[in-house]
Order: sequence, then C-alpha cells, then structure tokens
Amino acid sequence: MADGYKRQFLLMVLCTSLWLEQMLVESYDGHQRDDGQQQGQYSNHYHHNHNHHNDYHHPYDGSDLSVWLEKHRLAEYTDLLSSAGVSSLDQFATFDEKKHKSFQVLSTLELGKIRRAINLLQGEKQLQEWLHTRGLLNYFSSLKALSVENLTHLNQLTDEHLRMITQHDRSQKDYLTFKKALADLRSKEKKELGSIYRYWVVFVWLMFSAIVGLAMMSLYGTVTWFQTTPNSKTRFLDFFIGKYPAPQSCRVIWDWTEPQFVGKTMTFTVKFYQKNGKPYPVSNYDNIVVEILHLGAKVTTTIDFGSEEPEKSNEARVSFTVHRSGEYLISVLVGFMHIKGSPFKKSFQPGAIDATKTKFMNYSSTVVCTVGTSHPLTIETRDMFGNLTPYKADHQNYFKIRVRETGTNCRHNPVTQIFYDTTSKRLTMHICMEKGGSFQAVVTYGDVKLKNGEFNILVLNLNDTSRVKKNLAKRSHDIWYEARLLSCNHERLEKPKKLYVYMSPKQLTLKEYYFFLFSKKLFTFRVCPSTKFYFNGFVNQYDNEPVFTIDDGSQPPVVLAAKERNIIAATFTSFLLKNIGGSETFQDKQNFFNHEIRQLHHKRAHDRLQFTTNRHSILQSSYKVTKNFDVSDWCRNFEITFFGEEGLDWGGLRREWFEILCTELFDPNASGLFKRFAADDSQGLVHPNNKRLLTQKPKYYEFAGKIVAKCLYESSLGGTYKQLVKAKFSRSFLAQLIGLRVNYKYFETDDPELYKTKILYIEENDVSDMELTFSEEEYNEETGQLIRVVDLIPNGSKTLVTNKNKLWYLDLLAEHRLSASVKEEVDSFLRGLNELIPDNLLSIFDENELELLMCGTGNYSITDFRQHHSVCGTSPAFGKVLDWFWTIVASFTEEQMARLLQFTTGCSQLPPGGFSELNPKFQITAAPTFNTLPTAHTCFNQLCLPDYDSIDKFHKALMIAINEGNQGFGMV
Repeated sequence: MADGYKRQFLLMVLCTSLWLEQMLVESYDGHQRDDGQQQGQYSNHYHHNHNHHNDYHHPYDGSDLSVWLEKHRLAEYTDLLSSAGVSSLDQFATFDEKKHKSFQVLSTLELGKIRRAINLLQGEKQLQEWLHTRGLLNYFSSLKALSVENLTHLNQLTDEHLRMITQHDRSQKDYLTFKKALADLRSKEKKELGSIYRYWVVFVWLMFSAIVGLAMMSLYGTVTWFQTTPNSKTRFLDFFIGKYPAPQSCRVIWDWTEPQFVGKTMTFTVKFYQKNGKPYPVSNYDNIVVEILHLGAKVTTTIDFGSEEPEKSNEARVSFTVHRSGEYLISVLVGFMHIKGSPFKKSFQPGAIDATKTKFMNYSSTVVCTVGTSHPLTIETRDMFGNLTPYKADHQNYFKIRVRETGTNCRHNPVTQIFYDTTSKRLTMHICMEKGGSFQAVVTYGDVKLKNGEFNILVLNLNDTSRVKKNLAKRSHDIWYEARLLSCNHERLEKPKKLYVYMSPKQLTLKEYYFFLFSKKLFTFRVCPSTKFYFNGFVNQYDNEPVFTIDDGSQPPVVLAAKERNIIAATFTSFLLKNIGGSETFQDKQNFFNHEIRQLHHKRAHDRLQFTTNRHSILQSSYKVTKNFDVSDWCRNFEITFFGEEGLDWGGLRREWFEILCTELFDPNASGLFKRFAADDSQGLVHPNNKRLLTQKPKYYEFAGKIVAKCLYESSLGGTYKQLVKAKFSRSFLAQLIGLRVNYKYFETDDPELYKTKILYIEENDVSDMELTFSEEEYNEETGQLIRVVDLIPNGSKTLVTNKNKLWYLDLLAEHRLSASVKEEVDSFLRGLNELIPDNLLSIFDENELELLMCGTGNYSITDFRQHHSVCGTSPAFGKVLDWFWTIVASFTEEQMARLLQFTTGCSQLPPGGFSELNPKFQITAAPTFNTLPTAHTCFNQLCLPDYDSIDKFHKALMIAINEGNQGFGMV
C-alpha cells in the first residue's frame, strides 16, 4: 500500500515538474512568439499590408522560391515541394513536412535540413514584420549583410551597428526610431527573464516539498501497512528497526526443475525475511497474496503458512494443479508489494499422447480411396487434458492401423507412412491399399483405439473411381444402379426382388418397375449422417454380388445385393460429405451448419426490431407480439423492452427475454407444455406433454419451435449474438426432430423409472408367464382408474408377447409412449423450427449432437458449487483434503467437471438452476480410508473422500475415479 501511495505521489511530482519545465521554455521563448505574433497568420497579415502600404516592399516574391532554395542549397527538393503544393516562400514558411507522405521517405538528416530552412525563413519573415510595423523595412538588406536573420540577432546589435546602417539618414530619424524600438525589445526580454527566475524559485520550492513529502509518505505507508494487518505479530516499533517482512529480501524455492508436464500438482516455497535479514515467522495474518494466472484466468492455489519446525517458521508452501499447457504467471506480494523477481514466469509442457483424446481431423465413417494410391489421414495428437501435444517416435507406443475385409474377415496390411508437422502439431498417416473392396479399419496408439479411430474403407479400382467422379459431376439426377432386395421390414424375402437404386445429392430411392414402364417407390433415404451403410459380404447365388444394409434409424433396415455396391456407397459418401461440409466430427458439422444458415438468410437484414412484452405474462405477450412475424422479421435483431420497466437493450435484455421465455416454455412447473415422466424428478429430461390443459394449444409448440430456431440463427452469427436454449430435452424428442426412429433404448434416459422397473426386466427375463399382450393400458394419473387400452398392433390386446418378439413389443411400446402420443405436439414444434432452420441441415446431427448444438455443454460455476454443497466431516485432516479438493476442481475442464458430476450424481448435466437445484444437495463426506480411490453414492449425490499423504496423490486418485468410473463422454 505504501508503494502505491509513493507511485501516486511521484506521478504528481513528475507532472508538476513537466508543467514547470514547459512554462520555463514558454517564458524563455515567449518574446519570439510575441514579436512574431501569430506566425501562422503572417501570410494574411503580410498581404493585407502589402495592399494598403505602397512603401512595404517584400524582399522576395512568390516566384523567388526556387532562387531561395538554390541559395540555401535546397534546390534538390524543389520538385518534391511542388508536388506537395508549395509554390511560394509564404507557403514554404508555413509548410509542415510531417503531414505529407511524400516527405516520410526522406532520412532524418534530410528532414532536419528542411526544418532548419523553414525556421530560418520564418525568422526572416518575423524580422521583416517587425521592421515593417516600425517603418524600417528598407533596412532589411543592410541587416542581412550583417548576418542579422531574426529578432534574436537583432537584439544583439550595438549602437555602433545602428549608426552604421542608418548613416545615409541625415535627419537621424531612423536611428532614433531604431534605438527606441530596440530598447523596447530588450526591456521586454528582461521582463521575461524575471518571470523565468520566479518560475525557477517555485520549481525549487516544489522539489524540496516533494522530497519531504515522499519521506512522510513512506512513514505513512509503514503505519498503514501496520494498520491493515492488525492481527500480525509485528509491533509498531519493529517497523523502525527493520523487524518486518521485506519484499525485496524474500525468495522463492521451486520444488521442480524444468521442463515439467501437465497433470501434476506443483508446489513451491516462499521464504520470508525481515528488513534486518533475519527470518520472519509468517502466518495467514501477514497480508501475503499469491496469484497465479494462465491465459488471463486465475488458477486456484492452496497456501500453508509456517511450520511446527522452528527453522521452517518463515516458509509458506503454495500448491496448484496444472492441467493446461503453456505459460503461467506467478505473483507473490507482501503488503501489496511484489517480492524480488515477482511476477515469475513458468512454462508447462503438454503430457504424453492419449489415444482417447487423439482424433482424426475431417473424420468420415467411410473413407473412399483408389487401389495403389496413397490416401492421407490427418491426426490431431492430444494429451489426457486435451492439450495439443507433439508426436515423438516411441518403440513401445506408436500409431498402427488394423484392416480386415468385410465378409471374409481376412486381415490386410496396407503400406503405411507417417509424417509429422511440428508447427501445426498434426500427424498425417498415408495408407495405400493394394486390393479393392470394402474393409473395416481400426487405428490405435499403444494398442488403444483413437477417439474416432474406427471406420470403413471402400477401395475402388481406377474404372470405378472414374465412374464415381462422373456421378458427382452430373447436374441431372439420373444416377441409377440395379440391385436385389434381400430383406425388409425385419423379414427376409423368400425370393429376392429386383429393384433400382436412384441417387441424388439429397436422397437415395429404391424403386420397383412393372412391365418396364410403371415405377413404384419402395423406400427413400435422406443423404445425411443418420443413414448408415453396413457391408455384409457376398451372395453366392447371384455371381457373388456384394451385400450391404441401409439403415436410417427411422424405418426398418433394408438389405440389398448389388454388383456396383462399392460405386453406390462411394457416391453416397461423397454426396454426404459435401452436404455436411466434408467432415463428420461435431465441431466441423457445427461450423458448416452455422455457415449454411448465414448463407441461407444473408439477404435478410439483421437490423433492429423493437417490441415490448410483459414479464409477468411472458409467453402470452411474446406470442401475441410475434404471431404475425414473417421469416424476415424473425431474422432481425430483437430489441426488447419490458412493460413498465426502464432500460435500454444493448443485448442484456434480449438475453434475459430468451432465458425467462425458455423457462416458461420448457419448465414443466411453468406453462405445462412439457413434462417429466417422473413428476418428482427435478433433474429429469422434458418431453412434450400430451395431457396439457386445453388452453395450451398446438400453436404454442409452433411458437416454441420458432424460439429455438431463433436461438440457432442468432448463434450462427457468433460473438455476442450466441444464444443457447435453456432446456434439457428428452433424447426421443430430439431424435424425432431429425427424423430418427424411436426405440425402447430411449426409455433409459427419458423415463429411467419405467426402464428399471419394466423395460429392463422384460429384456433380461423370460416373459412366457407374464401374460403380456401387444397393448398399453392408460390410467388417470390422479384417480388411478383405467381410461382405455390401446392396441400397439391390430388386435394387439389379443396377441401375446413371447421371448421371440418381446424386443419388437418394447419398440412398439416406445413408439406409442414417446412418439405417437405426442405426434401433434412434435409436428407443430417442427413447423416452427423449420421456418428458419431447414430440415436437411438439422439432419446432419444425431440427437446427442443436436442437444449440444441447441443447449451447449453444461456451464459449471465453481462459485455456485461452493455455495450449494454440504460437508460431512470436521476433522483437521479432512479439512486439509477439502481444501485440496477445491484447488483441484478449480482447474477442471468442462468435460472433467461433467465426469465428476456423472460419478457423483449419475448425470453429467446440472438442473437449469445449477447446483442449488440438485436434490439431494451435493454432499462431500470423509471416508474412513487412507490413500484409496474416492467413492460415490449417486442415489444421495454423495462423494466420499479418503485421507491422503499429499495433494498430488489425491489428485491422481480423483482423476482415476472419475475417468474409470464413467462411460459415454466420447461425444463431448
């Protein structure tokens, strides 16, 4: 603090000194400015006098510029001055060479030469003006002969000089005028010098005051430091004898040598010494601050002051966890003053390559290449914390590819070469296949499969490659191939049916022809990632034709055999990659989606659209305002005003409107448009409510779809416009938005209670004695009375479920409960959503990716976490572990935080209200074990932490627990 006061005081003294210096300079040169009097106005004044006084003859006229320049050895700049518009001496006298780009190419020496010439000319003109106003202009040439070029030179003339230049004036009138004018000039200069002296006196007095004030400020700072640490052991008298912590005497001992790698808990020791050089026993009352920053973000630290050992009483141990590679800025302050060397810079290297985090760039589930041609696969190497990490050749761990032919399962070994770019930290694996056909490939590092390291390879011969290229180049959609239908609707045909496969960039259609004239569409599949090709070997009875399955997730799979299977699949894959931007990774698809949305609406202005809505009836008032909006209106930038409230919307009110409107639309406790299958589960996913009130009409679902579409559109614009949907939608609802078929597996996430009590039991047990039928009984939720029995298939209530058809029954049950019962609501929602967002762009995502696109990953606030948790355990040892826990968690990435939540609560996302809405509350409790892995009880949201020797051991144990105790995070 004292240091801060000193800096402020010194700044004040410096500013005062600069002001006084400026005043002294101005005083010293003041007589020149006064006598020259508006040098910039000289030209106008000169012309005015020239027009009204015939005896005022200027020694130079405008045409003499070149003569003057030549006389002063500046002729080489004549053309340059002319190009800058300088054609006369008057213009040259007021010329500013800094304002003209053509002069910026000149050297400093040349510019100085021109500036001196300008100053010389200005001095001559000031002298001419002074002579003219006193009627002595005719003596200008005589003065020039005496080397008098300005008023300063004139002031140095002696009486003898005056008599000599006025000797032709017999009346001595000019001599007397000259003498009086010079006397006035000299008198004025003396007056200015007196003023300078006074300023010097003031300056010296102020500097003396500054020195005294600085000494007093140091004393005041010392007293202030003492007052800010009232609990310190230091006595007031100790400050005067140097018995207090002196920042410049303290030093840091690092417990590591560089280079160090991420993934560890780092510790360093700060040793504190007094001003008199003796160790200073430090405590947490001594106003010690340790701040660690990485890329501007604060890193949480743990500080242990002092020790029971006397020789270590002056030490503070600082610990922090490193998960991100790069430079860390470490500041250590005593009483707000940096210790010697602070802030320190420490760098940490990324860790070893982690196969589960390493992935292919521009990933495609099917790779198309040509026989005998090298095909590149780009890999981005990352460590376990997601840092880009360099690739180094390792004899124990290395990248390798395993390839097996589909159908025969024969192993193939493609020629493989690996190249690494040290700048981009990306590795390129080149593979060359020597045999055509379809293959399954797995790429591993250290025998662990990469994050997206499994894919199909279609190897075409040169002729097939040429045919695929021609298909892609066609503008007409007349691409067709003959095939045989082997199986459909979950039944194998007794006799394969001949049909034709038609392809376009948007869809793949299977058609059957009658009499070669009339066609009938049998199946249509969209060209999108949800449409999958599976390769199944060959059919011997049809000349060994390759077999493949097409499944889009919304209709039963179809099994086909076709001679040109590889061409069909390669053409489909090429169309697909073009439709989704060239890659099947979520990040690449998201970038492509945002680009396409911007392009789709680029002709619609994003200008402001103001409207007022009522906060207390947000759904009804917002719907009423926007119900007549067209697409162009929805693309405009909403500027919100709440009824009866003041405030300008610079983006904050708009975001607030989106948030409270989404809460009203999607919170089951608000409008009732959506529900949770378990009403008492505050963390459950929301699904359209088919038992809503009669007042909640389908138009509100269409409005909800438009709001979600608006959020997606705004997010595509990026920056401050990004707007996420505040909701946790059921997976089956998201699947229906992109046209996927609903199956019984969705019960596990959407209705976990039903899944555990009924679905899982039927799936895993014998149902022969359960007397189940293909029907569903519906009951009144309030009275429990049976309302009706719904047949899942025709005459379903009389058709028994067997072990053979029980999975079909479960799928039909899911179709009824999750899809058919809410068809009206889903269709209305889609109508609103598709008004801004085309169906073909939504379909490039799966249901998990769609949730990420609309709702984003979970946002986890450590502050919120610390405010809304409970602790069970009060021992000092557990208190230490708890401090370590917060230090480690503060450095977690979003994925690691999601894993911790999944490990403890069973769900990776928080309720809309954050940790405060977790029920039961997140509980951290002490476990009666030592140096073992943490455990959790998800039914109680309870995390059990054992005791540990060190924060480093605790860190490793916690990471093992949350990583090995969770599944399913590859998507994030």
